[in-house]
Amino acid sequence: MKTASKDRAPKPSLPPRARGIAASLTPLWDAITSLKLTIACLAVLMVLVVACTLAQVHLGTFGAVQAYMRTWLVWWNVPGTVVSLPVFPGGALAGSVLAVNLLAAQARSLELSLKKAGLWIVHVGLILLVVGEFVTGLYQKDNRLAFENGETTNYVSSPREPELAVIDTTDPAFDDVYSIPGSLLSREGTVRVPGTPLTIAVRRFLPNSQLFRLPEGEKAQATAGVGTGVLVREVSTVTSDDAVNQPSALVEPIAGGRSYGTWLVSSALGAPQSFVHEGRTYQLVLRDRREYLPYSLTLRKFSHDVYPGTDIPKNFSSLVHLSNPRSGEEREVLIYMNQPLRYAGKAFYQASFGKNDTLSILQVVENPGWLLPYVSCVLVTLGLLFHFGLSLTRWVRGQAGRRAGPPDALEA
Repeated sequence: MKTASKDRAPKPSLPPRARGIAASLTPLWDAITSLKLTIACLAVLMVLVVACTLAQVHLGTFGAVQAYMRTWLVWWNVPGTVVSLPVFPGGALAGSVLAVNLLAAQARSLELSLKKAGLWIVHVGLILLVVGEFVTGLYQKDNRLAFENGETTNYVSSPREPELAVIDTTDPAFDDVYSIPGSLLSREGTVRVPGTPLTIAVRRFLPNSQLFRLPEGEKAQATAGVGTGVLVREVSTVTSDDAVNQPSALVEPIAGGRSYGTWLVSSALGAPQSFVHEGRTYQLVLRDRREYLPYSLTLRKFSHDVYPGTDIPKNFSSLVHLSNPRSGEEREVLIYMNQPLRYAGKAFYQASFGKNDTLSILQVVENPGWLLPYVSCVLVTLGLLFHFGLSLTRWVRGQAGRRAGPPDALEA
């Protein structure tokens, strides 16, 4: 009878220095790939979800998500002071650690075989879910489009991001618009306006403010425009969904070595203010940041339907006309609850209304990673089905083999 034999080849040994480095890194590698770390990250994320949900009462949805989920650390403001202390990991930190943990554990534990293919797919789906949240946090843009029946607009605005618009209105056929974003205004420095001879010196920027009639005998901070009769005071910023900040700024236009005075610009001021330099008329407007579109939308009709005999809302919808001169596209689109218009990378959702049902407000979301959560859920589902299906198949075959009895003994 022949017996099987096996040759034993000596394993290649590492140099002493390499063995020492590998031994020192083993505890770290064990910690990174630990199942306990996975459970800890999931527990932290569950706590953050609960805390974020409760915080929406005071901070609103946007503020709560920024404070708990899209930050590396959760900060606590010490009452009565300006001191902030980190008290808990944020969603960005917990998600990053979880992604690294899943990647490392998958590379270390799972073998490249058919029977483990389902678990590989599940891990890829979970990692993709975390990546999707990071993409959303970094690149998602939330804007707004408000228009009345019969009105046509070709821009969206961001209520949380102000801009100082310097508008050259000299040509009656069109306006040249130059924008200074709020991030530059908050630095309170000097900003050159490209394409114009103007330089804007930002003397003061207030993220949220209140305007009052200037008391008699008190000196105004502005020396030109309507601000000469206005007192501006800074107030705390708001983050709740039903509140809006009113930013203001004191700016000084300078051109050709000449100052045109200090102007008060504010989102609370309705009419724009203007001055003339070398025959050209410039307007100063502090407003929500605008993004102009290569197409336009016209509100044909806004509908606010209620259940018969009640005031309970049944449906909100906007019938809009889409016009794209570049592609020659002209079509009617009905936007209603849970049925947005997806066009050119943007999704237009029905969000609110006003002015006795003649004003429609659309939420405009641009999120390059909006498909990632759906792909992640599909991968996790397919991975679980494949894994359990494969396990069930092996179990059924094993049961069938046991019912068939032991195989005949082979003769030597």
